Amino acid sequence: MTSVLSSSGGGLGAGGRVVAVLGPTNTGKTHLAIERMLGHRTGMIGFPLRLLARENYDRIVSIKGKSAVALVTGEEKILPPSPSYWVCTVESMPLDRAVDFLAVDEVQLCADPERGHIFTDRLLNARGLVETMFLGSDTVQPLIRRLVPRAEFISRPRFSQLTYAGYRKLTRLPPRSCVVAFSATDVYALAEMIRRQRGGTAVVLGALSPRTRNAQVGLYQAGEVDYLVATDAIGMGLNMDVDHVAFARIVKFDGFAPRRLRAPEVAQIAGRAGRHMRDGTFGTTDEVGELEADVVDRVENHQFETIKTLMWRNSKLRFDTPGFLLKSLEERPPIPELLRARDADDHLALQALVRDHEVMDLAKGRDNVRLLWEVCQVPDFRKVLSDAHTRLLGQIFRQLRTGIGRLDEDWAAKQIARLDRTEGDIDALVARIAHIRTWTYISNRPSWLTDPVHWQARTRAIEDKLSDALHERLTQRFIDRRSATLVRTLKDGRELIGGVRADGEVVVEGHPVGRLEGFRFVPDAPERSEEAKSLLTAARRALREEVASRLRAFEQEPDDVFALGPDGVLTADGLAVARLGPGPSVLTPAVLPFDEGLLDQGQLDRVRVRLERWLKDRVAARLRPLLALRDAADLTGTARGLAFQVVENMGAMPRAPVAPLVEGLEKADRKALSRHGVRLGVSHLYLTALAKPGAVELRGLLWAVKHRLPLPVPIPPPGRVSVEATGAPPAFWEAIGYPAAGPRALRVDMLDRLETELLTAAKEGRTVAEPALAQMIGAKPDELGAVMKGLGYTRSVAEDGAVSWRRRRNPRHKPRREAPVNADHPFAKLRQLSGIG
Repeated sequence: MTSVLSSSGGGLGAGGRVVAVLGPTNTGKTHLAIERMLGHRTGMIGFPLRLLARENYDRIVSIKGKSAVALVTGEEKILPPSPSYWVCTVESMPLDRAVDFLAVDEVQLCADPERGHIFTDRLLNARGLVETMFLGSDTVQPLIRRLVPRAEFISRPRFSQLTYAGYRKLTRLPPRSCVVAFSATDVYALAEMIRRQRGGTAVVLGALSPRTRNAQVGLYQAGEVDYLVATDAIGMGLNMDVDHVAFARIVKFDGFAPRRLRAPEVAQIAGRAGRHMRDGTFGTTDEVGELEADVVDRVENHQFETIKTLMWRNSKLRFDTPGFLLKSLEERPPIPELLRARDADDHLALQALVRDHEVMDLAKGRDNVRLLWEVCQVPDFRKVLSDAHTRLLGQIFRQLRTGIGRLDEDWAAKQIARLDRTEGDIDALVARIAHIRTWTYISNRPSWLTDPVHWQARTRAIEDKLSDALHERLTQRFIDRRSATLVRTLKDGRELIGGVRADGEVVVEGHPVGRLEGFRFVPDAPERSEEAKSLLTAARRALREEVASRLRAFEQEPDDVFALGPDGVLTADGLAVARLGPGPSVLTPAVLPFDEGLLDQGQLDRVRVRLERWLKDRVAARLRPLLALRDAADLTGTARGLAFQVVENMGAMPRAPVAPLVEGLEKADRKALSRHGVRLGVSHLYLTALAKPGAVELRGLLWAVKHRLPLPVPIPPPGRVSVEATGAPPAFWEAIGYPAAGPRALRVDMLDRLETELLTAAKEGRTVAEPALAQMIGAKPDELGAVMKGLGYTRSVAEDGAVSWRRRRNPRHKPRREAPVNADHPFAKLRQLSGIG
């Protein structure tokens, strides 16, 4: 634990007090922290959002004056000569600066998959010389208690009551309401609807510039409008006079996929309703409907499950070489309560740049490796242009390492000038805003530019201008235009003009309507809503040529594009396109393409045919010995009948039912079967080559599909000679070559080895040590008895203590001559020809 909690830049003093102030929203935590900070000579506080940092900076400046307060975010820095107080985003906290007081807001974000490792690092390592304060939800209390044992805890009750008010139509929401959605498209659609129905609304999104956001909030706070439409950016402490929070969407995209909000997230956002001692309410719009009773109860009573793990990334980085830096970034967490964060953008950028030989030649020496890491931390706000961003980072690093050690101002001016334009469509404006935000970040690295102050003002002005233009364009054109254009065109029956961008975004009549993932259209609308149905109809008509082109390409794809998962789902380039179902035989399952609404029946059949061809080749490659035995031309008579049985049983079958045939085999037949890999074991006939992991896995999947078992099925790990015989019926274990024996399933070749050893020992009059038997089959000594019993053996102990195992005479091992035989079965015909029975 000592290594985990070792302090870094914050400067942990021996007597420094650590306090965790935890509780729901509207408990005055931030107010308390600022009050405590201003009571110290120096202080620093980190907020989760740029907007929140700016709001509290303005608040503290009004108390202490501009000369006493610094603002540090990734995209904005206000640095007076000798500030006493630092207001920052959590990522931008200058931890090398010692301060008496230090605070981190919304510390429960330690569990956030994307940014959590930054908050965890501050929790473990950032300290004030005199006092440290962590603010957040009490769901993180057990982990703070574990990771910061000497922390004191202050529980803050909510000043006002938060009550669920059910759902209402958007047009019937009470004044002083905030409507919440999770995308710019939804926010502006709702804003336009409220504007038409109720006279106007303010808008708040995390992507707005501070000037634009402040102007919008100013309209609301001054009473010029009674409604506010916002994203969940308001959930992180932005304080406004809101009486009611209405969720117009309850599903958000979390970076991987759309998902419903969890109860703590609902509480965090809904908690904006009611300020100080004034009660507030929360609810939904009619599109969402009622919230689940359990969620309502948890929110109203502030009862949530505690966080179990925090995200972590090693902060003790080695800068000897880029390789050492990468290795230190990939270090595993030292304790179970910490979970290694997925590779962040800066880590991915470093991985890309080290493949550039020119960059590697310049990244020699600790200072240069550290500089490379600083360059990698330049954020890519565009997100979808990773190659272009990596090229930009490479250019920046080369310029900083050559010439005068600063960015060429003519080059930077050209890059920035290209963004100072407000013409173009919405996509162009969004891209420019994202790009200028990156340059705003770069301009706030003072050692990288000759005149950083000039470039900071330049980029900030461009960002404000683009944000205003985007706001105007979205409000006036985007939302209404898309809906009106699509509905009108669909109604008239005219052809729609559409296409697919390189990143999969579908554009119809100039408007983004969703994404195309393989042959699946994902509409930019709530699932199963009327809007989603309309967008699917529009996409189906507009993408006919695109879908036909993709289908032709699909049919020509090389085999390595396709894959079969353990759940029976077939994918192409990682996208699910079909699943397996029961077919004519266990070796020929049916391929069932997913019908997502874009393909007609003929096109679905073409998808199926291509996948069937791939699957046939896959089965042939993995189960080649089985198919070779099936098609063997050199087997005749009894040997051919036995081969048929082995194939029907997926390469392994009990010997007892066919014992008379085995005993009647001629020497030549035995040799012929042996040439094809068939082993006539003590209790089983089996193909030795099918013990390979790939063959076992495919046999298990095919058998489970044929017999409609839930997928995925339990498959023995590679190299294991036995596993617990659970999770599937005995016939499954038999089919994959792991016959069940009591509590365990034994790989058939090891079972044969065991039984051969027992027979040999019995003939030679010797005993075999039980530990050796257990080791042979990969079982624990105390499991051996149950396994042997399951195999039909009895244990006897001689007077001298010697232990022996003998097979019982039971139906499991007797030829089942008395069982009724299907006279039409090929094997029954063979028995008649052979004169058996």
